[in-house]
Amino acid sequence: MERGKMAEAESLETAAEHERILREIESTDTACIGPTLRSVYDGEEHGRFMEKLETRIRNHDREIEKMCNFHYQGFVDSITELLKVRGEAQKLKNQVTDTNRKLQHEGKELVIAMEELKQCRLQQRNISATVDKLMLCLPVLEMYSKLRDQMKTKRHYPALKTLEHLEHTYLPQVSHYRFCKVMVDNIPKLREEIKDVSMSDLKDFLESIRKHSDKIGETAMKQAQQQRNLDNIVLQQPRIGSKRKSKKDAYIIFDTEIESTSPKSEQDSGILDVEDEEDDEEVPGAQDLVDFSPVYRCLHIYSVLGARETFENYYRKQRRKQARLVLQPPSNMHETLDGYRKYFNQIVGFFVVEDHILHTTQGLVNRAYIDELWEMALSKTIAALRTHSSYCSDPNLVLDLKNLIVLFADTLQVYGFPVNQLFDMLLEIRDQYSETLLKKWAGIFRNILDSDNYSPIPVTSEEMYKKVVGQFPFQDIELEKQPFPKKFPFSEFVPKVYNQIKEFIYACLKFSEDLHLSSTEVDDMIRKSTNLLLTRTLSNSLQNVIKRKNIGLTELVQIIINTTHLEKSCKYLEEFITNITNVLPETVHTTKLYGTTTFKDARHAAEEEIYTNLNQKIDQFLQLADYDWMTGDLGNKASDYLVDLIAFLRSTFAVFTHLPGKVAQTACMSACKHLATSLMQLLLEAEVRQLTLGALQQFNLDVRECEQFARSGPVPGFQEDTLQLAFIDLRQLLDLFIQWDWSTYLADYGQPNCKYLRVNPVTALTLLEKISREMKDTSRKNNMFAQFRKNERDKQKLIDTVAKQLRGLISSHHS
Repeated sequence: MERGKMAEAESLETAAEHERILREIESTDTACIGPTLRSVYDGEEHGRFMEKLETRIRNHDREIEKMCNFHYQGFVDSITELLKVRGEAQKLKNQVTDTNRKLQHEGKELVIAMEELKQCRLQQRNISATVDKLMLCLPVLEMYSKLRDQMKTKRHYPALKTLEHLEHTYLPQVSHYRFCKVMVDNIPKLREEIKDVSMSDLKDFLESIRKHSDKIGETAMKQAQQQRNLDNIVLQQPRIGSKRKSKKDAYIIFDTEIESTSPKSEQDSGILDVEDEEDDEEVPGAQDLVDFSPVYRCLHIYSVLGARETFENYYRKQRRKQARLVLQPPSNMHETLDGYRKYFNQIVGFFVVEDHILHTTQGLVNRAYIDELWEMALSKTIAALRTHSSYCSDPNLVLDLKNLIVLFADTLQVYGFPVNQLFDMLLEIRDQYSETLLKKWAGIFRNILDSDNYSPIPVTSEEMYKKVVGQFPFQDIELEKQPFPKKFPFSEFVPKVYNQIKEFIYACLKFSEDLHLSSTEVDDMIRKSTNLLLTRTLSNSLQNVIKRKNIGLTELVQIIINTTHLEKSCKYLEEFITNITNVLPETVHTTKLYGTTTFKDARHAAEEEIYTNLNQKIDQFLQLADYDWMTGDLGNKASDYLVDLIAFLRSTFAVFTHLPGKVAQTACMSACKHLATSLMQLLLEAEVRQLTLGALQQFNLDVRECEQFARSGPVPGFQEDTLQLAFIDLRQLLDLFIQWDWSTYLADYGQPNCKYLRVNPVTALTLLEKISREMKDTSRKNNMFAQFRKNERDKQKLIDTVAKQLRGLISSHHS
């Protein structure tokens, strides 16, 4: 029974499960029914399930049949209505087909028009797109065309700016076109082309300024000269309402013409030099001679291209090379002033250009670079001037060179260059100028002295007198009182030399102008140069004249007179220098003129030459002496040569009346002493080995003639018998032998008041031996075969005894 219950329970469970599955099949989508059916077949009761399913199907069929029976009449009615609608639908279909056919026939033209309209709209859209693309491309093409035009017209900086706009603004908008790619590929080439062309322009510019440096410098120096002249006028006569603009005001800012951001115009780079406001004529500036636009363009182009440093280095390197060429002076520069002028013009032109570049560009050149170039130029210029100026021997050329150097220095100083070394070098050239002046004045003095007649200047009228006095400061009240004609004591070379000294002072003063020296320095320079002129040049000229072989005593006398007057004029030269330098001679460290010493030395040399000349004349007369030392005849008059000599001396000393008394006295005493010495030498010369007492008597007559001349006082101022003392040695010697007073001589020898104090034992012995030889020779001839006569033997013994005693005196004196 329990088994039955269990089977019944299982059956109920199975029936409930099958019911669930059936509900699930009814409610589930057909696509998802698979798992449900799988669960049926997985179980063991699928047969019973099939029975259940058949039962359920039959139930549903019965329900469908019931429903159809209920709705059958409505279905029949609907079918009837549907058959009626089919007929009407066929009629409607026919009408629609007919209408469609008519519509198709009628709308065929419209379709064609619409098709045409479609094509037009397509073309219009394409055209609009094309126009849009062209609007993007046209600016690119226009910019490229503009670039080409700018390249063709050599407007390279605007071309570079155009290239930048093209590359960064326009080309990126149309970069997908092939022609744009070609342009992009061509841009580096265009940049290089612009770079190369601008560099070529720069090279042409450098060549241009090299060629125009001379003209630029000439113009700048002319302007500096005009400025200096105007400044001098202002100093002399102040101008009202006129102002000279400085060099810094001479620059006019360049007008910009490039439509881009170019800082400098490529068309206008001139510099105008502003003249005085009241001047109507415009003087072109030195920089107007060169077009600076190439260097500006090249600078801007290289700056834009990022190669500014390369450009600066290249420019500076090339300019340094040009500087070295400019600073190399021509080998013949020293021959003419034009050589120096061209040299200076080139240097000034070079630095005017560099100064202009410095002030009109930003950093292309800087002050350090300019200063470096100037230091090099200054050292080379000074070295060249030292070398070439040393060859110059013309003072006028040296003076012109100095003025040119001053103008050169002033010109560059205006542009801010230090020129102190140039002025220091001018002080060196000043010494050379003084030397050339001294050489020139040596020739002038030589011509004056050679052409002078060495005669007092005659004047026949008051006009001539004033003319001479106007040329030379001379005052003599006694001469003024004398009637015309009359004579100045000095010859023509005195006023000529005096005036030439003043001309020399003027020449020295000319060199000191514009050297920025103080009055004291100028005064010192003039005085030192004048001292050199007096102590060296004039002194040498006077010495050369005095030492000439053919100069006469008259000329020497006139030279002494002339130098005396020139010596007196030195104070007037002092005053002359003081007047032109405004430096009082009492000022500390003021150099004094040595003219007094110069003229004293010349006068002393002339005096010595007079003494020497007189002695030479005396010697010439003595050469005419023809003594017969063996004569036995006693003469009664002086020798002819001596008479002529005395007459010459009298006439000569008569000319000495204008000489200072001491000079004439010294000349006269010197002549007498030389005459006495020469006569003594004539008497004692070794060639005369024998002489007779008769010859000694004749010699004594000649000496008496000389003593008579001395007593006559040929030159005033001697004390009594002073001039005769020149012949005292001869007189005592002759008296000793003629009077044969050996006992007195030997007895009184060495006594301060002895009669024959001036007779030297050696001289006496020499003359005694000559007489002894003559006596011995005469005795041998007269007594060839016999003994000496007694008196002759006694005299010979006396001579031997005296000679022996004289030798003893000589020996004792030497011991």
